[in-house]
Amino acid sequence: MSENPLPSGRQPTHSVRTFAREAAALGGTRVLERPVKRTWKDFFYPKILSALTPDYWKTRFVKDVTAGVIVGIVALPLAIAFAVASGLSPDKGLVTAVVAGFLISFLGGSRVQIGGPTGAFIVIVSGISAQYGFEGLLVSTMLAGVFLVCFGLLRLGNVIKFIPHPVIVGFTSGIAVTIFTTQVGDALGFGLKGESGTFIASWGEYFRRLGEANPWSVLLAAATIVAMQAGRRFFPRVPGSLVAILAATAATALFHLPVDTIGSRFSDIPTSFHFALPDFDLSRLVDYIQPAFTIALLGAIESLLSAVVADGMIGGNHRSNTELIAQGVANIVTPLVGGIPATGAIARTATNVRSGGRTPVAGMVHAVVLLVIMLALGDYAELIPMPCLAGILMVVAYNMSEWRSFALVLKAPVYEVVVLLATFFLTVLVDLTAAIEIGMILAAFLFIQRMARMGTVFSITSSGGTERGADIVEDYRDIPKEIDVFEVSGPFFFAASRQYQQVLQTLGIASRVVIIRMRHVPFVDATGIRNFRDSVLFMKRMGRTALLCGVREPVMKDLRRFGVIDLVGMENIFPSFSSALARAKEMAAEEKRENAAG
Repeated sequence: MSENPLPSGRQPTHSVRTFAREAAALGGTRVLERPVKRTWKDFFYPKILSALTPDYWKTRFVKDVTAGVIVGIVALPLAIAFAVASGLSPDKGLVTAVVAGFLISFLGGSRVQIGGPTGAFIVIVSGISAQYGFEGLLVSTMLAGVFLVCFGLLRLGNVIKFIPHPVIVGFTSGIAVTIFTTQVGDALGFGLKGESGTFIASWGEYFRRLGEANPWSVLLAAATIVAMQAGRRFFPRVPGSLVAILAATAATALFHLPVDTIGSRFSDIPTSFHFALPDFDLSRLVDYIQPAFTIALLGAIESLLSAVVADGMIGGNHRSNTELIAQGVANIVTPLVGGIPATGAIARTATNVRSGGRTPVAGMVHAVVLLVIMLALGDYAELIPMPCLAGILMVVAYNMSEWRSFALVLKAPVYEVVVLLATFFLTVLVDLTAAIEIGMILAAFLFIQRMARMGTVFSITSSGGTERGADIVEDYRDIPKEIDVFEVSGPFFFAASRQYQQVLQTLGIASRVVIIRMRHVPFVDATGIRNFRDSVLFMKRMGRTALLCGVREPVMKDLRRFGVIDLVGMENIFPSFSSALARAKEMAAEEKRENAAG
């Protein structure tokens, strides 16, 4: 029976070009014999170039402008809140939403992506700013932009999508808990995050000072949360966060409520921006690599997740590598005007879609609307009460908490639960960088362990049979007892190769001829090849002959490259099990004749 049968009994060849011709001749799908030449469009092709069709201005322009205005109004309080929560003045968030929001839409690979500051960056931005200062944050952001551009040019857009779901849910939920924790102080009216800023220290401080809570602050924060949730349910088209800010600001100003405001927390809030290179020491550039990589990785994950969600809402298909390059350019340019890290924002992107936006023009209009508001009404931002912003961010934390996904992953296999909880607690108790690094490493090790367990190698003889099913029994039922057959199943890689080697060397000493069937081996790595080579050498020393059959073309190439084929002998490699078995029977018969003659 052929391992890779073709019609009319034809055997597969080792030439990819010949195989392409054969597949086409047999009526299969046409296979290109030469690799397709890549162009710049494969790396970077903004959606706006294909979205602005000749009839666009008549059919879609007004709808996109309307959606952009709505999203701009929705983004206003969020941009201010994210900057303030990061320990920065509100203009930093507005500048980021304007500049990065425009560039991400103009250069991006998604039709409806809305970019700007997001809640996920609050923890990172505040940590980097505290450790390296604001200039260090700007340098880290620009360096992160360079990383993102490199990700796109290296076509890593699809690779980043392969980050395990438990890792994403774990750090997203952890960030949500951390954001909520940082806002409790402002909601209670004493604006503390704990003596050391850690989760445990912060909550300890909150409980110790609970009796000092300002009832007006608690009332404003609670009213903001209720207004946003009620508005989302009963008036979904009205931006609840903006309504809450306007009402809370008016109440605070009219009744002179004794609560902190942006003006009392930050002084001299600018309402314009200008280009300037960050002032930093080049000798410390290496210090910014780790925070920059964290920004780049989180930005890539969040932007691509947002783009995927948007694709599902509009039935589209974003260009992931173009999106990464656009995110990179935005993060390189934005710090030049005093902005902070930016990425695709899922909530604002969804608002854009629900408001009728279908091209990047809507995102560009959203940025222009924010610019107009910033220049015309920026002075009034200092009147916004801090408890109101705390309430908004608490709702944001709840929405991004992924608690439903968190509960669902807890029902998954144990190894996924371990990855989820490890990532979550590291995010909350240590920091996001450690959470992502250790979460990915842990997920990789556990995956490798599972893959190693999937691989098997077993021996079947005429007297022993097998438990793998009737089809396998039929293959092996006529095997003489003088012949050993090993079925290797699964990837022959470093985690499983030692197990394979031990089984082969333990069982491969009973018979003169050993058939190693490799039809279910998809690939081998260097460690696997070395151990396999050692097994073949061991059989040779024991006077055994190894016959290989069913070897896939990629595996054959690797075995040939490392000299295993020369060691086994090309005459001992067969395309099918039946041909290998026929040769083994011949060798067994020859051995019997030699023994009889001797």
